[in-house]
Amino acid sequence: MGDYPIEELSGRTLLQAAWIPNIRKISGAGTTRMVQTVPEGTAPGSDVANLSLLGYDPREYYTGRAPIEAAGAGIPLQPDDIAYRCNLVTVSNGAMKDYSAGEITSEEAHQLIHDLDRKAGKDGLKFHGGVSYRHLLVWKNGPVEVKTQPPHDIANQPVDSYLPQGDRQDEIRRLMDFSRHLFAEHPVNRTRIQHGKNPATQIWLWGQGRSLTLKGYQELYGLRGGVISAVDLIRGLGRLAGLKADKIPGATGFVDTNFEGKVRAAMNVLNESDFVFVHVEAPDECGHKGNLKLKKEAIELFDAKVVGPIWQHLESKGEPYRLVICTDHRTPVATRSHTSEPVPLAYLDGPVGLVSREAPFDETVNGGKAEVMAFDLIRELLNRRQ
Repeated sequence: MGDYPIEELSGRTLLQAAWIPNIRKISGAGTTRMVQTVPEGTAPGSDVANLSLLGYDPREYYTGRAPIEAAGAGIPLQPDDIAYRCNLVTVSNGAMKDYSAGEITSEEAHQLIHDLDRKAGKDGLKFHGGVSYRHLLVWKNGPVEVKTQPPHDIANQPVDSYLPQGDRQDEIRRLMDFSRHLFAEHPVNRTRIQHGKNPATQIWLWGQGRSLTLKGYQELYGLRGGVISAVDLIRGLGRLAGLKADKIPGATGFVDTNFEGKVRAAMNVLNESDFVFVHVEAPDECGHKGNLKLKKEAIELFDAKVVGPIWQHLESKGEPYRLVICTDHRTPVATRSHTSEPVPLAYLDGPVGLVSREAPFDETVNGGKAEVMAFDLIRELLNRRQ
């Protein structure tokens, strides 16, 4: 949700301009701090940032993005397997026109990935369908010492200079190029073009790595819980941490996601365990698209449809609770990519009853300077019992 001051918003950021009364009241009744979710020397991805928000130091555990997503998809990795993130993208005139292939539906995407696996897959090289444009390749003894680029970081830029570079780069590029020829006349793409939608012109491989292991929450904190998210990445982190991570019907990772279903699932987790980690992808996606209006809407939907109902549920029970709200990283609409600056985090110990006072929850807290590493603060909050 984090961003930069925007001229069209009279120099305010989106968090300052958005209508988020629930979050601001939580900030007013609780404590707000600036935290660093991306340690120095690590890339500002959702993988690194959400590891931090779950209380893990990414410098100790991180091996790559795709292995986490494989865990979220329930795809086991052997020690010699390399997992790759496999995006469906739209490349036009040599430039990255759309990193999400027009928010392609999962149903359409699975047809493309199925046909790609049938034609290019083999023993030791398997494509797995995921959600919307997000898919996986598992490659036995595949190349790992290679530089790859997230496609959402090169929006509208020529792709040639961002192709995989390093160990066995030609093998990776050949797979990407093969998909381009296979998808060119695919029925899914012909239909999308007829309806004025961006086609999935090819796959884009990135985020490779070997399997990783996390110490579970039961071992670390004596806690049981779950994660609620539309995306395999967050579910993967949850499962690796020994948490429940079910798929939510209708959860898309965009503004059309099933907010109500996610809230119901969160409440169910709380009814049977100790805590729940709820993740909403939409503000990030809108930032990548450079869509100011849609990102503001996504932030306001999060406040109204997730924060408000969950906070009301916690208050209605009349029992002690701790509610934490944080952004994982910034995705400014001006840059359309992730950045490493600090982000605001608010936490509230309740119940508190009726709250009228509001306080800022934005990038200006503490003058915009980080007060603590996110994983250190989260560990403190998890260890601190009421």
